[in-house]
Amino acid sequence: MVHLEKITYDNCEAIFDLDIKKNQYDFVADNVYSVAQAYVTLINGGHVFPFAIYNDDTLVGFIQLAYGTNADQDGVSVEKDNYEVWRFMIDKKYQGKGYGKEAMRLAIDFIKTFPCGKAKYCWVSYNEENAVAKNLYASFGFKETGEVCDDELVAVLEL
Repeated sequence: MVHLEKITYDNCEAIFDLDIKKNQYDFVADNVYSVAQAYVTLINGGHVFPFAIYNDDTLVGFIQLAYGTNADQDGVSVEKDNYEVWRFMIDKKYQGKGYGKEAMRLAIDFIKTFPCGKAKYCWVSYNEENAVAKNLYASFGFKETGEVCDDELVAVLEL
């Protein structure tokens, strides 16, 4: 069963070792970089939720959620007082098995607990060439806004 777990000393090395397919390198940030940005966000008073994605006892991916302005301060119109799917990846060995879809469902369920307060939207950005990401987010109701963030398309989900 797919579930999300906090990053700990016991699982961080394995999270850093997760990998993607070579043709995805332009679409996904390195997990070490993502966790470093989470740290910078936290020590500067921001809100970020990095999670390991497990299927039973097997680590299969990583997801990082945020609220409000985070370390990279994207300047997206809905960034302030809303949630973001900041990073999301499934290891290349586990792609195509439904883990990503289930992890996204769990992430949205977590966001809807409003751990940082009520919000109207959750947003995400992705490379326009990343059809897999676009289709996954669209299947949950994310709609492209026409806005662009660091050369990525912005899509929002009304919570």
